[in-house]
Amino acid sequence: MRVGLKTAPQMTTWPAMLEVWRTADGIELFESVWNFDHFEPIFGRPRNGPCLEGWTTLSALAQATTRIRVGCMVSGVPYRHPSLLANMAASLDVISGGRLELGLGAGWNTDEAEALGIDLPPLRERFDRFDEALDVIHALLTQPVSDYDGEHFELKGAYCEPKCVQSPRPPIWIGGDGPKRTLRAVARHADYWNAPFASAESLARSVETLHGHCADIGRDPAEITITAQCAHDPAKGVGATVEAMAELSEAGCEVGIVYLPETHHTAAEVEVIAEGLAELP
Repeated sequence: MRVGLKTAPQMTTWPAMLEVWRTADGIELFESVWNFDHFEPIFGRPRNGPCLEGWTTLSALAQATTRIRVGCMVSGVPYRHPSLLANMAASLDVISGGRLELGLGAGWNTDEAEALGIDLPPLRERFDRFDEALDVIHALLTQPVSDYDGEHFELKGAYCEPKCVQSPRPPIWIGGDGPKRTLRAVARHADYWNAPFASAESLARSVETLHGHCADIGRDPAEITITAQCAHDPAKGVGATVEAMAELSEAGCEVGIVYLPETHHTAAEVEVIAEGLAELP
């Protein structure tokens, strides 16, 4: 199993995140490090707590590292017009020397959106927009000039330059496990699918559903890498994390992303995790 690390930029400090990312950059086990894309803390944290903006922070962390792949797990597409997001992705891929992993999701945080005045449409429209946004982003990142005539988005002789270092574009990760719309979007667009905090059993069920969507459109499911996030609980020790990652691997997970709690954004905790996970097959 390949291994990544995730640090939420909430209830923490910039120096603490920087320490974690630089430490992971020096440990070969970790192939990628991720943050998230929210504007206020989630998971029951105080909403008025600190929360660094994801893409701004990601750009700085990309400059502070040299080896690891970098990305937002995942970017909420409703937060930005897809043309803007495509240009951000291309720019960050250039800045990072071709190390961007492009995580995308349909968005879900209604409390955050309502508080900030961000339009988060009802579920059906949200996923209709998400499907079109994926088309727009792919077109802008891969075509010299793009036209698109959708119900929600239009492009008319649009450019996105310079293009990414990676060709034809950075790998697209789609996060979420909704069986009808999310996994169908994965089948159509994704290079990687990320299941957030799935159990081995739920991951196996979702993989079966994803394979069904791939069959419907004639895509080889082997083209999509299966990934999952796994929360690390320092109170339980690294052994529990290793066990959970092993179970996910048995269920078909190819890349496990260890979610490091913000209370343990330290080089020491990263090194403990790396030492434990080195035994994974």
